[in-house]
Amino acid sequence: MTAIVTGAGGGSSRFEILYEDNHLLGIVKPVNIPVQEDATGDPDLLSLLKEDVKERFNKPGNVYMGLVHRLDRPVGGAMIFAKTSKAASRLSESVRSHNLSKVYLTVVHGKPPAAQGRLVNTLLKDAKSNTVTIVRAGTPGGKEAILDYTVLGSAEGYSLLKIDLLTGRSHQIRVQLSGIRCPLYGDQKYGAAVNKPGQQIALWSALVGFPHPVTKEEIELISLPPQTHPWSLWPQQMQKQAIR
Repeated sequence: MTAIVTGAGGGSSRFEILYEDNHLLGIVKPVNIPVQEDATGDPDLLSLLKEDVKERFNKPGNVYMGLVHRLDRPVGGAMIFAKTSKAASRLSESVRSHNLSKVYLTVVHGKPPAAQGRLVNTLLKDAKSNTVTIVRAGTPGGKEAILDYTVLGSAEGYSLLKIDLLTGRSHQIRVQLSGIRCPLYGDQKYGAAVNKPGQQIALWSALVGFPHPVTKEEIELISLPPQTHPWSLWPQQMQKQAIR
């Protein structure tokens, strides 16, 4: 596969661009920005990207920007967006056919029971409280959630995990790892008892891989988490090698 970690746009962008052409825009999502407009009314990433493209390319009228996948508000890292409806449709088909791969890095409290494993659960979302719980298989409204994890290292009571996400359920990584008593560092919603207010959640979209919707070239967008605590407990080069 072709790893693409830098790209060139038209002029200077307010975002870190990983890849850009006439069809696609790959960026590093900043933390604590909602991907879409929500009840808070805070600036959302989709609107900000439209404004950014409009300014950089001096585009008249409305700018198209298609949302292909999502990240929770507190999560940062690699994301891909479609700049045309055709690209959006084809990327959405890649998602449906499991041809869009997503790899995450996360730091959790404790250590999973095995060095690597697969978690399979049924998750149920409560839209009113925006929370997700693990329920019995067959529960009405429940959706199957699957992920593979690998323990990359442990230090100071924490573990660094690589997550291969096989389904894309809401809050999936956070809920499933909390379910094995390894809540994410800084996750106030699913690990409040072991986290302190103000900590940034340690979950990062490290790799997004997909076939280009037009050229069919295999593309990988790679982004590494910031080298602040707790990420800095492990060498950045080791993190980079682990996600490939």
